[in-house]
Amino acid sequence: MPTQQHEYLLELVQQRPSLVATLLAEKGVTVPAYQEARLDSCDMTERVPTEYRADSVVVMVDKNPVSAVVLEVQREYDHRKTWSWPVYLATLRGRVKCPCILLVFCPSRTEATKCAQPIDMGHPGWTLHPIVLGPDEVPMVTEVDRAIANPELMALSAIVHGAGDDGAKVLQVMHDAHEHLSEEQQSYSDLVLDLLPKDAVNKFKEIQMAIVREYKTSRGYRSSLVRSWVAAGVAEGEAMAILRILSKRGIPVPIEVQERILDCIDSEVLETWIDRALDVSSVDELFD
Repeated sequence: MPTQQHEYLLELVQQRPSLVATLLAEKGVTVPAYQEARLDSCDMTERVPTEYRADSVVVMVDKNPVSAVVLEVQREYDHRKTWSWPVYLATLRGRVKCPCILLVFCPSRTEATKCAQPIDMGHPGWTLHPIVLGPDEVPMVTEVDRAIANPELMALSAIVHGAGDDGAKVLQVMHDAHEHLSEEQQSYSDLVLDLLPKDAVNKFKEIQMAIVREYKTSRGYRSSLVRSWVAAGVAEGEAMAILRILSKRGIPVPIEVQERILDCIDSEVLETWIDRALDVSSVDELFD
C-alpha cells in the first residue's frame, strides 16, 4: 500500500513535471530541449494479462515528444522490478515514439546501490542501467532564490536533508522562501514537517521561535510560517481546555465530537466554545 514516505516525490512531480528533468541533470543526464513537461498515463498494459503500472510518467514536448521519463520510487530493492522496468520503457517508447529514460528514486543509500545494478536483457550489447537518484544525489537547496524558483525541489531537498548535519540550512531556506510562494506551494512546508523526524522539526521550530520573538511586530509575527506554528499551538491548547472543562463537569463527549474540537484551528470559534463549555448541559449545546 502506498505511504506518504513513498508518495511525496510523486506528489511534487505531479505539481511540477519538469522536476524530473532537474533531477536527471543532477545525475549528468542531458534532456533534449523542450517547451513543456507533462504527465502521461502510468498504465503500461498492452493487451496482455499482466498489468504493468509505473509510479509516474513525464513526457517532454517540443511540438512533438522529445523525451519521456519513467519515475519509480523504491524504498526497498525488489528483484521483480528487473523484469517490469524494461517493460515500462519498451511500452512507453512504443506509445510516445521518442527516447525513454528510467529514473529511480531511493531515499536509502543502501537500496539505491542495489537498484542501480545493471539489468542484462539477454540480447548481445543490450544492458539496461537504471539511473538511480539516492539521497546523496538530491541537491541541497541553500539559496532562497532557487527555492522560490523551484519550490518542489526545495521541498524534496528539505525532506531528504532536513534531518542531516546541514539540515538547519535547508530548513532555513524553506522558512525564508515561504512567504514568497503561492498558497499551494506553501503547503509543501506541512509535507516536509510531517515527514521529518519530530526531534529535527522541534529543534528547528525552537530556533525560529527564538529568532522571530525579537522581530515580533504589533500585528504579530512577520513570518507566516511561524504564525501558523503559533496558531496551531494556541488552537491545540484551547481545544484541550474545552475537553478538560467538559470532562470536569461530567459531560460525555463522543469520539467524533472530540475530533471536531481538536481539528478546529479557528481561535475565535474555540474561544466561543470555551465560554459555552462552562454552562452547557450537553455537548450538543456547544455548537448551537
